[in-house]
Amino acid sequence: MLNKKRPRRGLMLILSGPSGAGKTVLSRLLLDEYKDMQLSVSATTRAPREGEVDGQHYHFIDEDSFRQKAENGEFMEWAEVFGAFYGTPRAAVEAALASGHDVLFDIDWQGAQQLKQAAASDLVKVFILPPSLAELEMRLRKRDQDSESVIAERMARARDEISHWGEYHYVIVNEDVQSSMNDLRAILSAERRLRKRQPWLNDFVRNLILPF
Repeated sequence: MLNKKRPRRGLMLILSGPSGAGKTVLSRLLLDEYKDMQLSVSATTRAPREGEVDGQHYHFIDEDSFRQKAENGEFMEWAEVFGAFYGTPRAAVEAALASGHDVLFDIDWQGAQQLKQAAASDLVKVFILPPSLAELEMRLRKRDQDSESVIAERMARARDEISHWGEYHYVIVNEDVQSSMNDLRAILSAERRLRKRQPWLNDFVRNLILPF
């Protein structure tokens, strides 16, 4: 009876940081390990990259459709990044939280700010830092996906992104993936046990203190 699984409200785990800090790798490891966690699939107006699947990596839509959904309040947050629009569909996230599933977000500080306005009590915000800017640039070059101009733009953007680290609940310097994963496990373990995410506790405690 002590090991009985209790219902809980899901949480929204945000991983932010500059491109190349390691958010994508950490996100994949989290999703592999935590089966009750799902990735928030953003809508975007950019074209699919090689290997990307509509509905799995992103919901690819045209700009007119995106703007209409934004006007209708169908996104929890949205922003323009590198000339394309990205947004978080509201309905899927709210359904997941209510059913006790955690939702993982790989978004920038602007998206995190908008999500705070939409659902502050559900948020757990983690900022991922690189060990150094030199290491960050090396990681970007290893991808061999971007032109020199795009790399330069990403490096310039990285400084601005990093300046918002103080807006987050937790900060991880991603020198080693396994060490960073250990930190994320500890964060999740504690955050899942917060009183506000245990809706069953009110009745449980009430029954404990009832007179015999």
